[in-house]
Amino acid sequence: MSKKRSGGGLSPTQQAAKFLGVSVLAGAVMAGIALPAAGALGLAAKGSVESFDELPTNLKSPPLSQRTTILDSQGGTIATVYSRDRTVVDLKNISPYMQKAIVAIEDSRFYQHGAVDLKGVLRALNKNAQSGGVSQGASTLTQQLVKNVAVEEAGDDPTKVAQATQQTIGRKIRELKYAIQLEEELGKKKILENYLNITFFGQQAYGVEAASQRYFSTHAKDLNLEQSALLAGIVQSPSRYDPVNDEAEATKRRNTVLQRMAEVGDVPQAEADKAKEQPLGLKVSKPKNGCITAVKGAGFFCDYVREVFLTDPVFGKTKEARAKVWNQGGLTIKTTMDPQAQKSAQNSIKEHVYQSDDVATAATIVQPGTGKILAMGQSRPYGINNKKNETTLNLSVNASMGGGAGYQPGSTFKPIVAAAAIEGGMPATKMYPSPYKMDYPAPVQECNGKTWNEKGVPVTNENTSEVGPYDMKTATAKSVNTYYVSLISDIGICPVTEMAAKMGVARADGGKMQQAPSIALGTQEMSPLTMANAYATFASRGMYCTPVAIESITQRVGEQSKSLQVPKSTCSRAMSENTADTINTLLKGVVEDGTGSEAGLGGGRASAGKTGTTDERYAAWFVGYTPNMAGAVWVGDPAHKRKMQNITIGGVYNEKVFGGKVPGPIWRDMMSGALEGKDAPNFNLVYIPDPPKEKGDGNDNGDNRGNDNGGNDNGGNDGGDGNTTFPTPTFSIPENFIQGTSNGNGNGGGGGGGGGRG
Repeated sequence: MSKKRSGGGLSPTQQAAKFLGVSVLAGAVMAGIALPAAGALGLAAKGSVESFDELPTNLKSPPLSQRTTILDSQGGTIATVYSRDRTVVDLKNISPYMQKAIVAIEDSRFYQHGAVDLKGVLRALNKNAQSGGVSQGASTLTQQLVKNVAVEEAGDDPTKVAQATQQTIGRKIRELKYAIQLEEELGKKKILENYLNITFFGQQAYGVEAASQRYFSTHAKDLNLEQSALLAGIVQSPSRYDPVNDEAEATKRRNTVLQRMAEVGDVPQAEADKAKEQPLGLKVSKPKNGCITAVKGAGFFCDYVREVFLTDPVFGKTKEARAKVWNQGGLTIKTTMDPQAQKSAQNSIKEHVYQSDDVATAATIVQPGTGKILAMGQSRPYGINNKKNETTLNLSVNASMGGGAGYQPGSTFKPIVAAAAIEGGMPATKMYPSPYKMDYPAPVQECNGKTWNEKGVPVTNENTSEVGPYDMKTATAKSVNTYYVSLISDIGICPVTEMAAKMGVARADGGKMQQAPSIALGTQEMSPLTMANAYATFASRGMYCTPVAIESITQRVGEQSKSLQVPKSTCSRAMSENTADTINTLLKGVVEDGTGSEAGLGGGRASAGKTGTTDERYAAWFVGYTPNMAGAVWVGDPAHKRKMQNITIGGVYNEKVFGGKVPGPIWRDMMSGALEGKDAPNFNLVYIPDPPKEKGDGNDNGDNRGNDNGGNDNGGNDGGDGNTTFPTPTFSIPENFIQGTSNGNGNGGGGGGGGGRG
């Protein structure tokens, strides 16, 4: 025998039998009194029961989408993102006033009836019959909850949302059966809690906690009587009763709720009347969503985290599956971003390059040995409002992760050539004639068994005074092009591209590395993150670690929290410790007495690095490292249109920009702040004997130490000491010398015709 439910309502079985026993009434109720009477009367009782019985018995209630919080490595908030701004709270954390207000105005007999309110149905039937249309509905809070669950399941798919809200008898039948199920399984208090957490309150606020924050900047547990009445009144029509845009209409609706609360005995009439006289008292918090809200200039790092989540299979086998988890939200993502490093990077960027400048800068710091990305920033801030020099293009990363086509790294690629040579057994004392001007040696072995055999292609050094013979140490410090062209021609192209691959170096646009000796001069477009992480391999004595941005993720689903698996850095040996130590020795000389002298950290902190400037000065670089941090700084025009000659950057006029002159100081200041208070370990250096001095060995012109032109990189002259003169580059790689060189496309630029200059 069926039992009555606590609260005086009929049992689900009794409700269904009584409800479905009368065909005319059934048709009306199943249509939720939301259809004209004529349409409702067309539903036969027998057909209604069969359709009802054939429905699945379990309502699949999706986890409510919530906001996601992205944290730095110290637990500080970087940004809040969400598909729907919602914070789920327990009923005990919702003001009793709010609970009473929503019941009073939406379903005053909520605690007396079951899944369906038969008295409400009859009342609505009578009212609608009198009006000749649909002037009143009869859905209970439980039925409304079922509909909201369907809308939640539909997500942002407009077709599914329309299906979930369409006024059809079929939907009303399903709604009723699931409402009966919820009444049986959850009980009144849990239904009310779920309803208040799922309902839309306008102004992008889903659930009562988000609504409390949006309209009153307070928590749901602290809502007073008039605040609760206002929020409860919004639910029926969030646009019509929006207090932000129509205070008068919202006030009338609030007072209606207050009067209803008095009528059902929730509050004394005097208290309701007093509340009606109060102003709305709004304290609106504007919706803040997405990486645009990021602090410390970390919008692009935030965006990179999102890209990692949406592209890494660890978060789901398909793109759609990953997007569903991301949109569902409720995630707390702890990242690798170091707040000290990020702040220092942004401070240095703002000091040296202005948002309004014709060119931009991007900088990235990673941790050697772990692959952790510690900082990522740029001079053109993260923005989606089409303001001048705002962008969502992440200039630090590859195209596949929200970046552009990359930029030619120039001479910053030369250490990779040196590493390939040393790993293959070549001593760092190796000398080449290195004349001021020479033709590329030919033929040169490629990886595919073919040979590069172009003859008569010239290459020059930056200055006519740069005449060898040179050893590797001096050629690296001076960034001598003809030395490195001879070196790659001697060892072949394949060892260089293989070494680059081991160090994670690949084209930013995802294309294949070109099989041409000109890669020694940095002609293949890379991203700052790629170059910073490659140099971290030197700092970690030959161990390459894939870059990572996420340390941990927890996800709240309902009342439970669980940890999600996150991508881990994969480390592998790219070169021997001896090779890395040799490169560290070579590049330490660059910042001490070479083209990167303006980037030196000083203060007893060991540092190493390399400058680079591309053909016609479209881009300039400094990539450097200490044993515990590696960073890359790029400066240039993302559209690859503005040459950096006769240009003002950061309020300072530059006749010519070099890797050591603008990027170098940015790197120095960025790394100094990032490393402040941290250990200052030394490199494991190797002894590289100086070559015997001979006439014409290139050492009799000490004042030419700023000459980083490596293959047209005019990074030469990068380290200028204030007294150095910087001649105009004279070399340009012939147009047909490199196949497939990309032109600047406004999405990250790249190397148009000429290729990189050392």
